[in-house]
Amino acid sequence: MTVSTREFEGLQFPAAGTYELDAAHKRVGFVVKHLMVSKVRGQFSEATATIVVADNPLESSVTASIKTASVSTGQVDRDNHLRAGDFFEAEKFPTMEYRSTGVKSHAGTEFVLDGELTIKGITKPVELVVEFEGATVSPYGQHVFGFSATTEIDRTDWDLSWNVALESGGVMVSKKVKIEIEGEAVLQA
Repeated sequence: MTVSTREFEGLQFPAAGTYELDAAHKRVGFVVKHLMVSKVRGQFSEATATIVVADNPLESSVTASIKTASVSTGQVDRDNHLRAGDFFEAEKFPTMEYRSTGVKSHAGTEFVLDGELTIKGITKPVELVVEFEGATVSPYGQHVFGFSATTEIDRTDWDLSWNVALESGGVMVSKKVKIEIEGEAVLQA
């Protein structure tokens, strides 16, 4: 089977269509500074995304939903604290949502998306830097493309403001959070 791609500014870009995030080939993660001296990494195990690749690739769009209760940092007490009222309030706000609003710029394989991120019912603009990793056909005949994406947010903009001041100066958890996403998207029939 041939790869369903087309030429776009020197790239072999995926064919127009609706693609879904492959649950088995994705990572939605984050990094925060802890005690101002080290990093804590975490991820959300449950996330979905729909990517509409338009005829004009610069008119493509993405929507995503992440289950807040699926947060995992490898430490049970910390994960339970993140799900509770000081942070995500997972029972009241079971999902975080992202919706792109346009392609701001692109150069080579990098596309910068403008979008809106909603956490705890608060929606704020977010710029997402997306790296197109390529397109292929899987051994199962699925048309797939790969991508990675990053952004950095100030968590207090979404009322994720819990913290503890340190005697030595600084705080327990940084305001800045780096978001790291990697995945494969599969063309829907």
